[in-house]
Amino acid sequence: MIPSREKPFTYEKLMFQLRTLILLFRLDIFLLCTKPFSSSQFPPTPTYKTHQPLHKPPILSKHPFNNSLFTQMALSTTNTLLPTKSFIQSPPPPFKSSPATTVSTTTTTTRFIHPISAVHSSDSSKTPTPKPSSPATSATASTTTPKLTTATKPATKWSVDSWRTKKALQLPEYPDQSELDSVLQTLDSFPPIVFAGEARHLEERLAEAAMGNAFLLQGGDCAESFKEFNANNIRDTFRVILQMGVVLMFGGQMPVIKVGRMAGQFAKPRSDSFEEKNGVKLPSYRGDNVNGDAFDLKSRTPDPQRLIRAYCQSAATLNLLRAFATGGYAAMQRVTQWNLDFTEHSEAGDRYQELASRVDEALGFMSAIGLTTDHPIMTTTDFWTSHECLHLPYEQSLTRLDSTSSLYYDCSAHFLWAGERTRQLDGAHVEFLRGIANPLGIKVSDKMDPNELVKLIDILNPQNKPGRITIITRMGAENMRVKLPHLIRAVRRAGQIVTWVSDPMHGNTIKAPSGLKTRPFDSIRAEVRAFFDVHEQEGSHPGGVHLEMTGQNVTECIGGSRTVTFDDLGSRYHTHCDPRLNASQSLELAFIIAERLRKRRMGVKQSLSP
Repeated sequence: MIPSREKPFTYEKLMFQLRTLILLFRLDIFLLCTKPFSSSQFPPTPTYKTHQPLHKPPILSKHPFNNSLFTQMALSTTNTLLPTKSFIQSPPPPFKSSPATTVSTTTTTTRFIHPISAVHSSDSSKTPTPKPSSPATSATASTTTPKLTTATKPATKWSVDSWRTKKALQLPEYPDQSELDSVLQTLDSFPPIVFAGEARHLEERLAEAAMGNAFLLQGGDCAESFKEFNANNIRDTFRVILQMGVVLMFGGQMPVIKVGRMAGQFAKPRSDSFEEKNGVKLPSYRGDNVNGDAFDLKSRTPDPQRLIRAYCQSAATLNLLRAFATGGYAAMQRVTQWNLDFTEHSEAGDRYQELASRVDEALGFMSAIGLTTDHPIMTTTDFWTSHECLHLPYEQSLTRLDSTSSLYYDCSAHFLWAGERTRQLDGAHVEFLRGIANPLGIKVSDKMDPNELVKLIDILNPQNKPGRITIITRMGAENMRVKLPHLIRAVRRAGQIVTWVSDPMHGNTIKAPSGLKTRPFDSIRAEVRAFFDVHEQEGSHPGGVHLEMTGQNVTECIGGSRTVTFDDLGSRYHTHCDPRLNASQSLELAFIIAERLRKRRMGVKQSLSP
């Protein structure tokens, strides 16, 4: 009998065969999934730096192949197909792959394929430029899968000075560029005015406002000035904002996010680069950080040294605001002491005193039952600063790389916005803003096209992070009712999350018989009501209000309970730019908004009741 040469059947042999079958099966799935697709259908793979962006919610690719379950299985399988050499000798590739999209069976070249849209604008690696494909492959790709929408994606890598490659509007022309460069280098060495963590906290709060769970109160000077810089003016504006916050919080029964147009709101856009009087033509006044408002050549010539002074004033203003916010001045126990002397006997002042007495009674009740009112939540308040992102060289010099998140923040303010004149999709201001991680605002007038707004939001917030984008509408009451619904619907269709805010000031500026600019309080009130009406009609959230106001007893806007008339304008008209609400008018408007918030809250409660 000839002994058999076949080895006896063993458990190890069975397991080896099973493992081989499983690997072959998984490889077949991989080849099957990749066969129908051509190389032109794969978006190029971004090259990431060692740090990951702070804003990284799970974004699905617009490409159907990248989101498929089989793709994830196939890509993960390549790491397990043998750690060294494959036992399958070089199978023919199912498609011709480009270097950017190669998927190999060895671990040395295996990479996940990321869609372009997964790169956030505030990631320092920024958006890669896709390689052009041949006409043949492009035609094939267009017949098998939807085309990736990349028209609104910036094609260049972002850096703090990449805005210089774009067209920059509203920037002053300095006579001595070397002096400007020297000043900017000095500013670059200065410490930041705000910190990245504070801006992140504000973004989280604004996300609550986007969902209807908080309300933004943003207010302050049209343009800060060097001449009016003193502690009393800062304190008075701050406490009017505190008063308005209490009124809104009481009416809406929700947190109020207090943001000042303070500590940096200097630069102003101009319709014309030059101003002419009596045959004399001089550069337009662009804010105290650029030039002076006196109509003479020396004052109107842009001076770089003013940027240093603006930085110092901003830092000092914020230092005082921090002291007021955390040092006991903002304690709720002082709610009855916040009224300014000239508002005490006004209608709004009387209503505030009545409200303050009710708050004081509530605090007394809390103390009686043993709940301490000394907790920081009762003795301090959060307060943030904001200004228009206009003077790009200054903003660049104060932009810092945050060590905790490896993201860039513009540390001149917590919140910055793009103005109506500087929000071009391919403009320098949008280019700068897309790369910083601060929460951002977009000023929108009745001229804004809904599709353009969607594209702009996509550039500034490609990962659709709640709280990053605030849309500040400035249209006038009638235009608000006609134009705003289309913007809301377009943003909703795109699935974009934004905070909607009303600026009832800029769309209601008129010229008085005396030639002074003014704003009727009735028009401001009408636009606020239109804003709430439209959001109620569309089922969206009115997220806040943006006001040009002051704590001073000025007469710049006509109307209100104290009935400021055209004849009164000249008595206390102190603004350097546009007319502002005084303290009494601001408080009166806060009560109007609080009533709308209360009605909205009661309507929600009724709709939820069984």
